[in-house]
This record gives sequence, C-alpha cells and structure tokens, in this order.
Amino acid sequence: MGRNLSLNLADQGFAVGVYNRTPAKTEEFLAQEAGAGYIHAGRSLAEFIGLLARPRAVLLMVSAGQAVDAVIEQLTPLLEPDDLLIDGGNSHFRDTDRRMAGLEARGLAYLGMGVSGGEEGARHGPSLMPGGPKAAYERVEPLLTKAAAQVEGLPCVALLGRGSAGHYVKMVHNGIEYAFMQLIAETHDLLRRGLGLALPEQRALFQEWNQGVLESYLLEVTARVLAEQDPESDHWLVEVIQDQAGQKGTGAWTTHSALELGEPTPAIDSAVMMRNLSIRADPRRQLAERLGGAQPLAMERAAFLPLLQDALYAGLILAFSQGMALLGRASQEYGYGVDLERVCRVWRGGCIIRARLLERLRRAYEERPELESLLLDPKLGQEVAARSAGLRAVVGAAAMAGLPAPGFMASLGYLDALRSGRLPLNLVQAQRDFFGGHGFARVDRPGVFHHQWRK
Repeated sequence: MGRNLSLNLADQGFAVGVYNRTPAKTEEFLAQEAGAGYIHAGRSLAEFIGLLARPRAVLLMVSAGQAVDAVIEQLTPLLEPDDLLIDGGNSHFRDTDRRMAGLEARGLAYLGMGVSGGEEGARHGPSLMPGGPKAAYERVEPLLTKAAAQVEGLPCVALLGRGSAGHYVKMVHNGIEYAFMQLIAETHDLLRRGLGLALPEQRALFQEWNQGVLESYLLEVTARVLAEQDPESDHWLVEVIQDQAGQKGTGAWTTHSALELGEPTPAIDSAVMMRNLSIRADPRRQLAERLGGAQPLAMERAAFLPLLQDALYAGLILAFSQGMALLGRASQEYGYGVDLERVCRVWRGGCIIRARLLERLRRAYEERPELESLLLDPKLGQEVAARSAGLRAVVGAAAMAGLPAPGFMASLGYLDALRSGRLPLNLVQAQRDFFGGHGFARVDRPGVFHHQWRK
C-alpha cells in the first residue's frame, strides 16, 4: 500500500521521496514505476530524509506493533522540530496516543491515519481517516485531499478528531467490516447447504442484490470471488480454499474496546468469534462426524430468498448501528470530538465497507448530530422494522436446519433487546444482591436498596 500511495501522490503532481529497508525492492520499484519523474528514492534513511523539504512530512506504512516504534526510533534522530510523522498503518489507538505524546515532547508533530481500500484503493483513491492536531493535518491536507477517493466532488478524507481518533475510527471500520463479511458468509452457507444453490446461481443473486439497497463493495467482491475458477483443478476457487479465516487484530480490538466502554457490539463480536472458531478445524471435523451436520432448509427457494435479502439488509444496518454507537461512546470517553456525519462521508468511497447505505447514514447524522442510535432515525428504524420479519424467519430456519448463523442471530437478539421497554435483568440484579449484597434501584422511588433475602 505504501508503494501504491506514493504512485497515487505522484499522479497528482506531488514530488515524493520513498525509502524501503530492502534496497533491492527500492531498485525494482524505481525501474518499474519512476518514469513520471516525481518519485525519488533514498538508499538510506538519512538520504531519504535529506530529500524532503522542511518542515518535513513522513508517512509510515509499516506493520502495526513494535515495527512502528522501531522505525520511529530510527527516524527521530534525523528529524528536526516541527517535522511531521504520519502513521498510516493499523496501529492500536492506545499506541497512537503514547507515540503522539512522546513525539510532541520532542517537538515533533504526529498524526495517526487509518487507510482503507487495500492496494487498489491506495493506488486509485483510498478512504483516509487522520486524527491528531489540526495544524499538523492542515499541512498535508492538500496532498491527502488529492490522493483520496472522491464521491460527488467531495474527498473521502477529513480530520476526524483529536488524539488517536483516526486510528480508532479505522478500528471500528474494520469491526463493521468483520460483521458484514460474516453476514455475507452466512448468506452463502444458507444458499449452498440450505438451498443447494450452485455457485453460478449465487453469483447471479449477489449481482442482482448489489443493484439495490444492498449495493456495496463487499457484495461486489463476493460476486467476483464466486466467479473465479481454480487454475489447478476443475473446481471453483472458493471451493478449494480452507474454511479457516485469518485476522490481524482490529476486529478483536473493537470487541475489547466495546467491552471496556460498555457498548454492545454483538454482530462484531460474533464475527470475531467465528474467525477464532474456524481455526479449530480438527475438533470441528470430529464433532461433525459424531453429532451429525446440518440439514436442508425447510423452506422453498422462492419463499426464502426475499426473506434472506431482507435479513441481510437489516443485518447491515444493525452492524453499522453498533459500530457508530461505539464511535460515539468512545468520542465522549476519550475526548475525540468525532463528527459521525463526517465519518460516514469519509467512508462513502475508497474503503472496504463503502455502500449505498452510507449516504442514508450520513443524512441521518446531518439532521440529528446527537443521534444515540441509528435505529432512532425514523426512516432507518422503519426500514429495519419492515425487514425484521425476514431476519426472524432466517434465524428460525437456520436454527431448525442446524446451520450456523451467529451473525444473523446476534443481530436479531440486539434488535429485540433494544426494542424491549423492560428487560429481565431485574432478576440478575436481584441475584447479585442476594449473594453479593450489591444493592438495587427500585422502579417506584429513587435510591439504592438492599434486601435481607435470607431473613
């Protein structure tokens, strides 16, 4: 992505200095791509820093974790006060806060910037999510505005808040991405094992759905993936890929942060859980043999497909609702000052979760910036309500057939809990008071009370 971002910036007419710790990669890159004359390479970090005009701006595209700290330590002796470092990787937001404070103490500016869109997005227009000091962002705003994806004449980049806001927004972006991918995977399984639809039929269905309210990059990708044949066999490529999904941590970070802040994100949590469970292939195979597998759905194709489409759209809205609620809670807790309308605008193009729905979400926050839940928006709430029967039917059919659909199930449970004026957690609080003396609040008068249950 660093390679493609540098090419993207060069295409916009900016002079770009590049450095890679492996000299052979630098030489290969120059031989292939430097024809425009806007790209210049440093064979050492010192030479690279010498290429840049003062005050310098350095974009790091390094794997998250200790590698970022190592590169920063190598760079800082070569930098001068007011130079700017930008971390464009998927760093944990707490690491970003730590690095920002340390570099500011040395007189250096720092931005944590989420970048989404993969290699293709980096080359032709990503979604960029910077966070940090406004003055630092303004220095590089002209470059980022030109490099970012454009939707309706607006760039998919904006300063999203103070401190580590940019990396936090990117983390939640990835959490929503996990949830939507899980819902699509469950849809595929219900079509394949539940209805017996061949992959060409599924591909046509996803392409059809992608022309309506579900239009999104991930649905487009799904249709393209299902169309790919394995060059080494007579199978479709997806059929020869092991059913074990990897992860780089951002989904789990989202779940951890949501738990810390007390904000429920069950659709994201279930997606993380399923990736973890997928790795446990041996016990899954053994249990499948001992306990038996799933059965076909007890519904006809013509009746089930509209319900499944409704369930997927409702699940998508609910996944976004959980992610945006978490962003709002984190912004309050950490003082980010995140504008949720601006986040939706930045996500409309370039990023992995770009979807037609995001314009609807953007308008909802534009009309009501303090919206606590997207489901409280009259239009979005009505859309979920209108499709809740489909979501309920899909969950019931999957459960009866023994097909795993935790993403759909978690989405329905979240919806049903949110629309419950009274939950049975009064019993939980009574239990806590019984064995732990934790006290409870009453519905008829204020205060905290304790009952002598064993009297």
